[in-house]
This record gives sequence, structure tokens and C-alpha cells, in this order.
Amino acid sequence: MKNKINAKNTIGLVIVVALIGFCVYVLFHGITVGIYDIGKVEDHLHYGLDLTGGVSVVLQAEPTDGGSIDDDKMDSTVAAIKNRVDSLGVSEATVTKQSNNRIRVQIPSIQDQQEALDMIGKTAQLEFKDPSGNVILTGDHVSDSKAVNQKNSSGVEEAVVTLKFDSEGTKLFADATQKYLNQTISIELDGETISAPTVNAAITNGEAVIEGMKDMDEASNLAELIRGGALPVKLTAIEVTTLGPTLGANSLNQSMFAAAIGVAAVLVFMLMFYRGLGFIADLALIIYVCLDLILMVAMNVTLTLSGIAGMILSVGMAVDANVIIFERTKEEARLNGRSLASSVDAGFKNAMRTIIDSNVTTLIAGFVLFFMGSGSAQGFALTLVVGIILSMLTAIVFTRQLIKLFLGSNLINSAKFYGI
Repeated sequence: MKNKINAKNTIGLVIVVALIGFCVYVLFHGITVGIYDIGKVEDHLHYGLDLTGGVSVVLQAEPTDGGSIDDDKMDSTVAAIKNRVDSLGVSEATVTKQSNNRIRVQIPSIQDQQEALDMIGKTAQLEFKDPSGNVILTGDHVSDSKAVNQKNSSGVEEAVVTLKFDSEGTKLFADATQKYLNQTISIELDGETISAPTVNAAITNGEAVIEGMKDMDEASNLAELIRGGALPVKLTAIEVTTLGPTLGANSLNQSMFAAAIGVAAVLVFMLMFYRGLGFIADLALIIYVCLDLILMVAMNVTLTLSGIAGMILSVGMAVDANVIIFERTKEEARLNGRSLASSVDAGFKNAMRTIIDSNVTTLIAGFVLFFMGSGSAQGFALTLVVGIILSMLTAIVFTRQLIKLFLGSNLINSAKFYGI
């Protein structure tokens, strides 16, 4: 006797399928609702040097004081360059020590590469000097620096750089401004005078202003240099490699095409081999892909070719979990004569340990790669770890709920339809 169709579960199933279809459309085509414009997910993703182009430069370090270059100086230089690059708003830039006196910097998606190179290599030795040329204090005493617009003595608005000193710098600057009242204190950057104001009053609040900036861009660059810290060595670019956006775009398009083909092949395989259960697994896999892309955007992850490889590999892990569950379900139905619903419950229960064991071992490898690797290895590990956690969620939670919803609707009760 044919079971009566459950209207509630059927409507729920239709709504779920419709929502999945709507989410896929929005993610890959975008949508505009009134004043709100939700663009395609690919427009919000960040891509690495190998996909969008950029610059790779090798810098050779030379001592500024005639001394030698040790590991401490190189580590400090790497940290300072990293701060500078981060202040440019560049995503997934890598700064690595290549040898005892060389540093490699890779910057993706940078608009003005020459400007970035100039900023990276600038020593940024900031010094305040008295009228006799003696150093009063240095940039090491600056705790913060910002570019702002303010009115000068003539009432004209101009770009300036504000400085905030630490406790020691505040005392030194206060003593100097009191000592050299109505005299000039010059501010020099790498030996070049950038401002030479006359002291009109003692400044005891630990703040100063650098004037004479051409525009806000110049003020912002100087503030970023000061915040990034002075370099303890002089850097010279000995190798500059520029990757054009055309090569990156081709790599990206080919990677996306390969990923689409791979996912489509998996969807077809699951549908043909597991029939009804395969259709449900396909829905869960589509949910997984959507959630993975949304997380990549939300986490501001920069995708490289290796990162995309990690995402594709995690798709395979997601399918693998479903295959284990479905095979256990088929065993329960064939060998133990269970009903379809009880076979599904038993299949999930028996497959859980295997799924957790296989995914945890891969997660351990992913975490080791992330914390001990660098560059592209970290990108691969990050997308892999996120993908595996999501794949477990979709396989254990979404697939199970979809199967229960499908079975509960009583639309099709044939065991053959479900591949059993």
C-alpha cells in the first residue's frame, strides 16, 4: 500500500531546494534589490600574486652604521617591512628572509608598484635635531603617527602628519622645546630635512606636527613609514619580477574552469551511482560549496592557486564522507533487512567514527602545514582546514536532515530509487 504524501515535509523540501537554487544564483550572478546590490562572490574574493599579478622583489641589506648584519637586524627588518606592506592595505603579501643578507617581498594586487617599492626600501630614519645639528630624539620614540587635514596660521587647510611620543620621547621633546624657544628644530627623514618649524612655545603634551606636505597622499605615506618603524639596515633592490594581470587572469580562469568541471563530475557520479541518495548528497555538496565561498569572503582569505587546490581537495573529502555513509546505509538494508529510515540512522551511526578519524588526521596535517609552513603552503592549509570542517558539517548535519525530510515527505518510497 502506498503511503500518503506528507504535505508538511514536501513543502519543506521544496522550500529547501528553492533556497539552495536562489543562493547559487545570487552567489554566481549577483542580485539587485532596491538600493541594495549584492555582487557576484568572485568580485568579493581576494586573489594572490599568482592570479592577479603584482611584484616580487629581492632586497639586499647593507649596514647603515658600518657594522655587520646579524640575525636580529634581519628579523627586525623583516618585521618592519611587513608592517609597512600591511599599512598599504595589501592582502597576502609575503616577506621572507632569503639568506643572511637578502629579503624577498611578494606583493599582489598593488596598483602603483614603484611607489610600493620606494616605500619598502626606504630606511625611514626619523630624527629631530637641535639648531646645532645634534639629535634630540628619533622615530623610536614615536608611538603613533597619522595623516590629517588641519588649518595653518593663514587659515588654509593643509595636510600634515601628527606624531605622538612615548613617555621618554615626551620628556625629551618637552625639554628641547623649552630649551630652544624661538629657535628651529629640524625634522629629518633619512638625512633629508622634511620640516624645520620654529618653536613658539614649550610642547609638553607629547605631540608634534610635521608640516610642508604636498598633499594627503604624501602625508599618508610618511605616516605609514613612521608607523612601520625605521629599518636598521639599508636595502637595495637587486631583483624585481613583475607578473602581469593577463597571466594571472588566465591561471584564475583555468583554475575556476577545472574546479567547475571537477564539481560537476562529482555531482553526476553521485547521482548515477547512488540515485536518490546521490541527489540528496548533491544538494548537500552545493550547500557546502556556497558556505565555503561565503566563508572565504567573510574571513578575507586571499586565494592562490594552492589555496584553490585546497578547496577542491576538500570537496573530495565532503563527497568521501557521503560515500561512507551511503555504503553503510546499503549494508544495513541488505544484510540486516532494516527499513529505509532505520537503515539511514544506522548508516550514519556506523559511519561516524570512520568519518571523524579520516577527517581529524587530515586536519592535523593541515594545522601542521599552516603553523609551520609559509606562503602558498599556508594558503593551501587554510582552505583545506576550513573545507574539511565544513564538509563534516554538511555530511553529518545537512545530508542527514535532507534525507529525513525527503523520506518524511513519502514522495518516493522505493528502495531501488535510493540505490539500495
